[in-house]
Amino acid sequence: MKYRLTDETMEYYGRTLHRIQALIDFGIVKAGDLGGWIQSEKNLSQNLNCWVFDKAKVFGKAWVFGNALVCNNAWVSGDAWIFNEAQVFDDAWVYGEAKVSGNAKVFDNAQVYGNALVSGNAQVYGNAEITDGCIG
Repeated sequence: MKYRLTDETMEYYGRTLHRIQALIDFGIVKAGDLGGWIQSEKNLSQNLNCWVFDKAKVFGKAWVFGNALVCNNAWVSGDAWIFNEAQVFDDAWVYGEAKVSGNAKVFDNAQVYGNALVSGNAQVYGNAEITDGCIG
């Protein structure tokens, strides 16, 4: 196991989220580092270097895996997947059945939702909204 759920919890949109803590060194994360917030271990893979940092939140059936990172105040929910080397950060939202993969980045106040797919080297930022389409 690379992380555990701590006893520190918060309520967010009617769900109980748990802060995570690294148990081993991996990627840029060191053993003992506190991460962001997830609803359950079903939200963040125990494999490879994926991680949720800072005040970021992952909940619902959302899944972060591979070497993906979710940082700052970003949140990922619904059935969204963040994977490969993808990054979601700042105040970005990814939700619904959206997928962010490859080296794609979603940041600032951007929103990716519905059945959207953001992949490759695509960058979605500012106040952009992507829904039900492909970019990348």
